[in-house]
Amino acid sequence: MRGAGFLAIWSDVAAHDLTDYRHWLTREHTTERVTTRGFLASRVFRAARDDINRFFILYELEAPEVLDGEAYLARLNAPTPWSQRIMPKLGNFMRGGGVMVARAGRGEGATITALRLEKLPGDPAEFARSLVACDGIAAVQIGATDEARTSVPTAEKGMRKDEGFFAGLLLIEALDAASLQAALQQARAIAPDVLSGASEPEMYQAMFGLDARIADFG
Repeated sequence: MRGAGFLAIWSDVAAHDLTDYRHWLTREHTTERVTTRGFLASRVFRAARDDINRFFILYELEAPEVLDGEAYLARLNAPTPWSQRIMPKLGNFMRGGGVMVARAGRGEGATITALRLEKLPGDPAEFARSLVACDGIAAVQIGATDEARTSVPTAEKGMRKDEGFFAGLLLIEALDAASLQAALQQARAIAPDVLSGASEPEMYQAMFGLDARIADFG
């Protein structure tokens, strides 16, 4: 990611809705988002477990102001018929966005964890550098959530249950599962107060990506 802003979304999908959800996500929804002014790219991940269909979506934004900007709010207040069918079916929905405060590493990893934080590290840049120095870690990103911009009431938000709130995002991108687990151990060792209040670590695998800067929407 190179944009200054981010939007992170987690949700669960029932097995009987999975095909419809994946087609909606890859054939309509992410295209709609990355063709909205200020959205740069979308990356979709699926949890690496068999007992639940859990997804994590990360949108790259030019700036956090995109979150309550005119173009995005217009989309949120005019959901497509397909979105109106899908949105009420999403379980354990969490959504938050804001500014990326630290990045380290280069490229992208196919195996990631995306943790919701209750507090940010005291020195986010140093924390990110410490983790990306671990073997097999491609990149680390830390974001600070902007509650005001994320919580603007919209028609789309009204179709879902309470989204909750989290202070920040810790994204660790690894080459493999073992490297990711080792990096999480390092994170707990150097910032136990940050990790103790974070969401339970979940391993995700890359599923789909769409970049407005290189995609052909013709």
